[in-house]
Amino acid sequence: MDILVLGGAGQVGTELQAHAWPTGVRVHAPTRDALDITDPAAIEAALDGQAYAAVINTAAYTAVDKAESDVAAAWRLNALAPAILAAATKARGIPLVHVSTDYVFAGTKPEGAYGPDEPVDPRSVYGASKAAGEIAVRTGNPRHAILRTAWVVSPHRGNFVKTMLCLAAERDRLTVVDDQHGCPTSATDLAAALATVALRLAEDPAAPTGTFHCVNDGSTTWCGFARAIVAGGAKRGGRDVPVEGIPTAAYPTPARRPSNSRLSTDSLREAYGILPRPWQDALDDILDRLAGPVRA
Repeated sequence: MDILVLGGAGQVGTELQAHAWPTGVRVHAPTRDALDITDPAAIEAALDGQAYAAVINTAAYTAVDKAESDVAAAWRLNALAPAILAAATKARGIPLVHVSTDYVFAGTKPEGAYGPDEPVDPRSVYGASKAAGEIAVRTGNPRHAILRTAWVVSPHRGNFVKTMLCLAAERDRLTVVDDQHGCPTSATDLAAALATVALRLAEDPAAPTGTFHCVNDGSTTWCGFARAIVAGGAKRGGRDVPVEGIPTAAYPTPARRPSNSRLSTDSLREAYGILPRPWQDALDDILDRLAGPVRA
């Protein structure tokens, strides 16, 4: 069985390639230079050149603030590319698994987590382009699964965990936003969920389709997350520095951030039996890979 992974150089794509797939599953992850997913002809040729059982799209324009001025590029990768993929995969009877984001919501819900069926209301170019990509997938290929996620971290590329560890090594005090709430997500755990969904769709014509949420269990603020990262790093030989909470207004950005990014994973559990582990456990694994085990 052959699986096509798009966005293989990113955090989730890297973990998909490292995932312990069942025997006989071959993962193909062409580079951006090798396959331009915004080019319909290139996608057609790629899908005609290999009999793929499923396509997993993790590719995205994720520079949230830059997207506010780089609108065309964000929409090209986040909306046009999914539309091309949906049409091409539908024509060949291939299920499409697509990664989306909490930014499709306004993030103004006072309490609780967003469910997959709640109305979207993006407040940024990034969020709007990802919401459009969802519509393209939803309408373009009925055999799809959209997995929204948030606050993705890993030992790879640039992300919040690596940034906080670097800053703790350089500064005597950190200031981090403490009024944005969300669910940290391990790229390893998200990749495992994507693999489970893709294999089920590939093997079972009656597998559940639709939109689901995939984040690690539990929620915190960016400041709470930073404190856990710094404390965990200190247990592994890093510097333990104070982390001060500040309001969003004290750290203005071009793109508006959701104040509530909590996502409910109930439907993913019901449809696919996936029970995300606590984000604290996932963070420990990432810190172990970055800094080694906890020191006695």
